[in-house]
Amino acid sequence: MKRIKGGEEESKSSTSKSPTEACKKVRKQTDEESEAAEVGEFSGIDWARLPQELLLHLFQYLPLLDRAYASQVCRRWNQAFHMPELWRCFEFELNQPASSYLKATHPDLIKQIIKRHSNHLQYVSFKVDSSTESAEAACDILSQLVNCSLKTLGLISTARPSFMEVPKSHFISALTVVFVNSKSLSSLKIDDTPVDDPSLKVLVANNSDTLKLLKMSSCPHVSPAGILCVADQCHGLRELALNYHLLSDDLLLALSSEKHVHLEHLRIDVVSENPGQHFHTIKKSSWDAMVRHSPKFNLVMYFFLYEDEFGPFFNEEIPVTHLYFGRSVSKEVLGRVGLHCPRLVELVVCANGLRPLDEELIRIAKHCTQLSAIGLGECEVSCSAFVEFVKMCGRRLSQLSIMEEVLIPDHKYSLDEIHWEVSKHLGRVWFPDTMPIW
Repeated sequence: MKRIKGGEEESKSSTSKSPTEACKKVRKQTDEESEAAEVGEFSGIDWARLPQELLLHLFQYLPLLDRAYASQVCRRWNQAFHMPELWRCFEFELNQPASSYLKATHPDLIKQIIKRHSNHLQYVSFKVDSSTESAEAACDILSQLVNCSLKTLGLISTARPSFMEVPKSHFISALTVVFVNSKSLSSLKIDDTPVDDPSLKVLVANNSDTLKLLKMSSCPHVSPAGILCVADQCHGLRELALNYHLLSDDLLLALSSEKHVHLEHLRIDVVSENPGQHFHTIKKSSWDAMVRHSPKFNLVMYFFLYEDEFGPFFNEEIPVTHLYFGRSVSKEVLGRVGLHCPRLVELVVCANGLRPLDEELIRIAKHCTQLSAIGLGECEVSCSAFVEFVKMCGRRLSQLSIMEEVLIPDHKYSLDEIHWEVSKHLGRVWFPDTMPIW
């Protein structure tokens, strides 16, 4: 009887607790159970012991700043931060805070790269703003890369060509360090820089067997003889970009020699520095030799000339494939393009004047049978002539960018009707481009 009374007393004491206290007790037990489950879920993973291959793969997806933060987690992650595979490709962004809103590579990081990773760098580019200080900083870094063997190097000016403001001797000295120590340079982009003929000879002497791409438009200190030296020695060169004043018959013949590989891409910038500038003529036989040697090469030409400076161009057949007119071009010149550019694939005309280009477009459609892209800006074309042009080209016109203001309604088509007619011949829905209203 006493045991029964004791049990009853215990039961009464347990039921005497308030509902609020009971709820708190249940909630506490639930929280403890969930925490235990979480610990059990992750207790089997030791983040400090991830395989190096997996850690490297994860770090490659992180932006540089996040990668630096991750390197502070533990000693092993810090070691992963310095793995050579993560430093083969790097872009130095050099901007002055006072003159640019773009982000810049921190100076401390630059020092660390030069100290610990210069021998790991292989694919390097320098992106500088318009300040001379940024360009000089790029030269200072280049001059310290004595232990590296670069495969690609790009010098990029995001605004005006700031490398041209650097003392020529300073720039050449820094660039020569890379040319001498690399030995396996395959891609070089040095547009708008004070590179000269002697420095190109150093490039050839150390990298002639590996150089495949060279872009050096707007390099005023390079002569036709300097670029010819490159073509004569670098038989593996596949892509070349330069200004028209460096183009010569001898250069085309050198690129067409039996020792030279097939050229894939040749870009020529035809730029007028002063109105009335004289331009030399390239012989048709030189172009023919180029086509025979590299029948599939792309010849890209950018024209920034005044109308009276086109005299030497398009009088004979030229194997241009991509043609861009950045300034106003006359009806006569466009008529010559239609007659003498049978390999033309893409044509962009920014401006022409107020005379309709009906006959010229029809001629281009008739003779340029590979044309697949065209863009017209400040020009005029009658709707009838434009429909006929599209009808002749047909569905091979993969890109058709025509401002609505270019099309002039006539007795056959209005602006509303031309949309349906052009779409029918293209085999897809097409609308003319319109000027945005802000």
